[in-house]
Amino acid sequence: MYKNILVPVSFEADRNAQGAMDVAQSLRAEGGCITCLHVLEQLPNYATQYLPEGHIEAAKAEVVVGLKNLVDGVADASSMVVEGHSSRTILSHADNNGVDLIIVASHQPGMQDYLLGSTAAKVVRHARCAVHVLR
Repeated sequence: MYKNILVPVSFEADRNAQGAMDVAQSLRAEGGCITCLHVLEQLPNYATQYLPEGHIEAAKAEVVVGLKNLVDGVADASSMVVEGHSSRTILSHADNNGVDLIIVASHQPGMQDYLLGSTAAKVVRHARCAVHVLR
Protein backbone atom coordinates (compact mmCIF):
# COMPACT_ATOMS: atom_id res chain seq x y z
CA MET A 1 0.00 0.00 0.00
CA TYR A 2 1.12 3.53 -0.75
CA LYS A 3 1.04 6.64 1.44
CA ASN A 4 1.43 9.40 -1.17
CA ILE A 5 -0.13 8.77 -4.58
CA LEU A 6 0.04 11.11 -7.57
CA VAL A 7 -2.58 10.82 -10.32
CA PRO A 8 -1.71 12.96 -13.35
CA VAL A 9 -4.90 13.69 -15.28
CA SER A 10 -5.16 14.86 -18.89
CA PHE A 11 -8.93 14.68 -19.62
CA GLU A 12 -8.33 13.39 -23.16
CA ALA A 13 -11.11 11.22 -24.54
CA ASP A 14 -9.01 8.05 -24.53
CA ARG A 15 -7.68 8.49 -20.98
CA ASN A 16 -9.41 7.00 -17.96
CA ALA A 17 -9.18 9.60 -15.18
CA GLN A 18 -11.91 8.00 -13.07
CA GLY A 19 -10.31 4.58 -13.46
CA ALA A 20 -6.99 6.02 -12.27
CA MET A 21 -8.72 7.49 -9.21
CA ASP A 22 -10.40 4.14 -8.48
CA VAL A 23 -7.02 2.37 -8.62
CA ALA A 24 -5.47 5.07 -6.41
CA GLN A 25 -8.16 4.56 -3.78
CA SER A 26 -7.67 0.81 -3.78
CA LEU A 27 -3.87 1.07 -3.49
CA ARG A 28 -3.80 3.86 -0.89
CA ALA A 29 -2.69 2.87 2.59
CA GLU A 30 -4.72 3.92 5.60
CA GLY A 31 -3.96 7.57 6.26
CA GLY A 32 -2.47 8.02 2.78
CA CYS A 33 -3.24 10.86 0.41
CA ILE A 34 -4.01 11.22 -3.29
CA THR A 35 -3.14 14.24 -5.41
CA CYS A 36 -4.72 14.73 -8.83
CA LEU A 37 -2.44 16.85 -10.97
CA HIS A 38 -3.19 18.46 -14.31
CA VAL A 39 -0.34 20.06 -16.23
CA LEU A 40 -1.26 22.86 -18.61
CA GLU A 41 1.27 22.83 -21.41
CA GLN A 42 2.70 26.26 -22.04
CA LEU A 43 1.82 27.55 -25.48
CA PRO A 44 4.32 29.57 -27.48
CA ASN A 45 3.58 33.28 -27.57
CA TYR A 46 3.08 33.24 -31.33
CA ALA A 47 0.25 30.70 -30.90
CA THR A 48 -1.57 32.44 -28.07
CA GLN A 49 -2.21 35.52 -30.17
CA TYR A 50 -4.59 33.46 -32.34
CA LEU A 51 -6.69 32.23 -29.43
CA PRO A 52 -9.91 34.02 -28.50
CA GLU A 53 -9.79 36.42 -25.56
CA GLY A 54 -10.02 34.52 -22.27
CA HIS A 55 -9.61 31.08 -23.87
CA ILE A 56 -6.75 29.94 -21.63
CA GLU A 57 -8.51 31.10 -18.45
CA ALA A 58 -11.72 29.33 -19.52
CA ALA A 59 -9.82 26.12 -20.29
CA LYS A 60 -8.12 26.24 -16.90
CA ALA A 61 -11.46 26.82 -15.15
CA GLU A 62 -12.91 23.78 -16.95
CA VAL A 63 -9.98 21.64 -15.81
CA VAL A 64 -10.40 22.83 -12.20
CA VAL A 65 -14.06 21.74 -12.28
CA GLY A 66 -13.11 18.35 -13.76
CA LEU A 67 -10.50 17.78 -11.07
CA LYS A 68 -12.93 18.85 -8.35
CA ASN A 69 -15.42 16.27 -9.61
CA LEU A 70 -12.73 13.56 -9.44
CA VAL A 71 -11.74 14.27 -5.84
CA ASP A 72 -15.20 15.10 -4.43
CA GLY A 73 -16.12 12.57 -1.79
CA VAL A 74 -12.63 11.01 -1.72
CA ALA A 75 -11.02 11.30 1.69
CA ASP A 76 -7.58 12.92 1.79
CA ALA A 77 -7.62 13.72 -1.93
CA SER A 78 -6.64 17.07 -3.39
CA SER A 79 -6.19 18.53 -6.83
CA MET A 80 -3.91 21.05 -8.44
CA VAL A 81 -3.33 22.65 -11.83
CA VAL A 82 0.17 23.74 -12.79
CA GLU A 83 1.83 25.00 -15.96
CA GLY A 84 4.81 23.31 -17.53
CA HIS A 85 5.99 20.42 -19.65
CA SER A 86 3.89 17.35 -18.80
CA SER A 87 6.41 14.63 -18.06
CA ARG A 88 9.03 16.91 -16.49
CA THR A 89 6.44 18.58 -14.26
CA ILE A 90 4.95 15.25 -13.14
CA LEU A 91 8.39 13.85 -12.31
CA SER A 92 9.45 17.04 -10.54
CA HIS A 93 6.27 17.09 -8.44
CA ALA A 94 6.78 13.44 -7.50
CA ASP A 95 10.40 14.03 -6.47
CA ASN A 96 9.68 17.22 -4.53
CA ASN A 97 6.66 15.86 -2.64
CA GLY A 98 7.72 12.38 -1.57
CA VAL A 99 5.33 10.57 -3.90
CA ASP A 100 5.68 6.79 -3.65
CA LEU A 101 3.30 5.85 -6.50
CA ILE A 102 2.31 7.55 -9.74
CA ILE A 103 -0.82 6.23 -11.45
CA VAL A 104 -0.96 7.37 -15.06
CA ALA A 105 -3.58 6.53 -17.67
CA SER A 106 -2.15 5.85 -21.12
CA HIS A 107 -3.50 5.47 -24.62
CA GLN A 108 -2.59 2.81 -27.13
CA PRO A 109 0.71 4.00 -28.60
CA GLY A 110 0.88 5.12 -32.20
CA MET A 111 3.92 5.41 -34.43
CA GLN A 112 4.66 8.94 -33.19
CA ASP A 113 4.92 7.58 -29.64
CA TYR A 114 7.61 5.11 -30.66
CA LEU A 115 9.65 7.90 -32.19
CA LEU A 116 9.05 10.69 -29.66
CA GLY A 117 7.69 8.94 -26.57
CA SER A 118 4.46 9.62 -24.74
CA THR A 119 4.15 11.33 -21.38
CA ALA A 120 3.39 8.00 -19.70
CA ALA A 121 6.47 6.40 -21.27
CA LYS A 122 8.71 9.22 -20.06
CA VAL A 123 7.24 9.00 -16.55
CA VAL A 124 7.79 5.22 -16.48
CA ARG A 125 11.40 5.55 -17.65
CA HIS A 126 12.44 8.35 -15.30
CA ALA A 127 10.32 8.11 -12.13
CA ARG A 128 12.14 7.37 -8.88
CA CYS A 129 9.05 5.71 -7.43
CA ALA A 130 6.62 3.01 -8.49
CA VAL A 131 4.47 3.74 -11.55
CA HIS A 132 1.17 2.05 -12.36
CA VAL A 133 0.05 2.47 -15.99
CA LEU A 134 -3.62 2.09 -16.91
CA ARG A 135 -4.70 1.28 -20.44
